[in-house]
Amino acid sequence: MKRVVITGAGTVNALGRDVPATLEAMREGRCGISELEFRDVERLSIRIGGQVKGYEPEAAFNRQQLALYDRFTQFALIAAREAIAQSGLSFHGDLADCSGVVLGTSGGGLTTQDENYRSVYEEGKNRVHPFVVPKLMNNAAASHVSMEMNLRGPTFTVATACASSNHAMGLAFQMVRSGSCSVMITGGSESMLCFGGVKAWEGLRVMSKDACRPFSANRNGMVQGEGAGVYVFEEYEHARARGAEILAEVVGFAMTSDASDIVMPSKQGAARAITGALRDGKLAREEVGYINAHGTGTAANDKTECAAVADAMGPQADRLMISSTKAMHGHCIGGTGAVELLACIMALREGVIAPTIGYEEPDPECALDVVPNEAREADVSAVLSNAFAFGGLNAVLALRKV
Repeated sequence: MKRVVITGAGTVNALGRDVPATLEAMREGRCGISELEFRDVERLSIRIGGQVKGYEPEAAFNRQQLALYDRFTQFALIAAREAIAQSGLSFHGDLADCSGVVLGTSGGGLTTQDENYRSVYEEGKNRVHPFVVPKLMNNAAASHVSMEMNLRGPTFTVATACASSNHAMGLAFQMVRSGSCSVMITGGSESMLCFGGVKAWEGLRVMSKDACRPFSANRNGMVQGEGAGVYVFEEYEHARARGAEILAEVVGFAMTSDASDIVMPSKQGAARAITGALRDGKLAREEVGYINAHGTGTAANDKTECAAVADAMGPQADRLMISSTKAMHGHCIGGTGAVELLACIMALREGVIAPTIGYEEPDPECALDVVPNEAREADVSAVLSNAFAFGGLNAVLALRKV
């Protein structure tokens, strides 16, 4: 089995337009959640989100590209450009043939879908743009990254709701580890902050009207965000031979299904994913110093996740740190695990643990060290990143310092 390392990272999200800006915001515990700005927002009861404000797509793409790129595709391409530039790779010949793309998303081109439903049903138009289908399809981002970067290996999209990015990165890890690919571009992207997207989520009654407060006793729901996180997963010897800078090593991955309820999480399913990632990475529980939690800020998710961590980690649960960065950038749904992996890399490389901001009141059912409100310096050698999705789908990644 090959070793797998991360040699490039890119992002765009409510905290920053690139990795350095995002990490600075995480270190400072800055909140990127604000009032939403889009058409018909006044018809919504939820009017806050982790929106990428002041974004000008014309600065990154030409008119012909924008006719094909939904906002989620744009975010994925911007993040992929940053990640690949950092890696120093260019894809030609045999390397292009054995390098691919696997990205996660939940809504895909939901903004395009929303705009065109409005055009047909509200405005009464009888035609839509001929590129609507290729613009809204879930695999659009992965396909366009493949085309722009000349990646001719396996390329596809994973859609498992809030676990999409972790599933995508886990599969990319497995493909590089098995030797079937030398390099995989992976992560996820999401942009569901449009009228129809938020209106649909309102119906679930899991959204907060004022703030995301993971693990706090007075938490009252999640806050949706948008953005992308993209990484270069590379075979270790390949990276070493070319003198690449290594950000972290991916050592384990596990995925489970609760097989119980479409929306309510299961402690058992989450705990099995955590223990599976440890086993796959050959990590002792005592080696893990930090867990980036799914931590949505809903009553059910947070207490269930803490119970799962306690079960899976045993006595180590009381010694490790666990935080949710969703209170800063919002819940980016299918892209959230990819944005949050940045906090794991920061913990390993810089010894800085991103905080759980918005924490106000201790909850006896979340009685772990949730790194409340302020970042913390700590030397950790191994971390986990949790993602748990509607449908009872769980995906956990394990990373180690190199």
